[in-house]
Amino acid sequence: MDASQAVLAALGLLIAGLVKGATGLGYATCALPFLVAAIGLKAAIVIVPIPAMAANIGLILGVGHGPEVVRRFWKLYAATVPGIFGGTLLLGAVDAQSATQVLGLITISYVVHAFARPDFRLSAPLAQNLQIPVGLLNGFLTGLTGSQILPLLPYMVSLKLDPDRFVQAINMAVIIASLMLIVAQITSGLMTWPLAITSVLGIVPAALGTYVGNRVRRYIPAERFRMVVLVTLLAIGVSFVVNIKSYFAMF
Repeated sequence: MDASQAVLAALGLLIAGLVKGATGLGYATCALPFLVAAIGLKAAIVIVPIPAMAANIGLILGVGHGPEVVRRFWKLYAATVPGIFGGTLLLGAVDAQSATQVLGLITISYVVHAFARPDFRLSAPLAQNLQIPVGLLNGFLTGLTGSQILPLLPYMVSLKLDPDRFVQAINMAVIIASLMLIVAQITSGLMTWPLAITSVLGIVPAALGTYVGNRVRRYIPAERFRMVVLVTLLAIGVSFVVNIKSYFAMF
């Protein structure tokens, strides 16, 4: 990376941490558009898992209910693993622009879902039966695009969990997916030493952003901040889908 690429990548990791701390929005989803613009999709997907884990570990330790959540969702978490390896293998075979457009569609879908806030609930038997399909698809899209939010987020929202269990279930999935993504990237040859070092260095802006986000959350109206973030993500997602080359040219 040259200096401008490094600055843009660090800025993306910092902003994603800020957003994570202030609003609870997905770290990887916020960081990836900046990283993709700086260094391309495949390198971005390799860099983002370690900072994403760093941004989520504090939440895992702070909200409790860990063993209960694992017992309830272990099938979903287990199904994520083969999905991630499948998505990572496909990433090595497809062109970067197509995969980036998939990321754009996922980002737009996430924003639409966040705006809509659908009020629906899955029955207990159906929710149980959907754990394996949701885990497989979520893992596949994680391996292919680095984004870990669909269909995990809508699924968890539909269960009407209390805030602590919701945060724990989501972030447990993110940490497991990030670990498996790292393993898949190493075994597939996508993880190189320079990218691994860059990913570890990315913990610094991620942790700093998360810390600042936690503090500013007290002073900024959550809905206003959330709206700015969602509009920004929507614009980036659309730019990825419609004209990715023009977006890259901006940088």
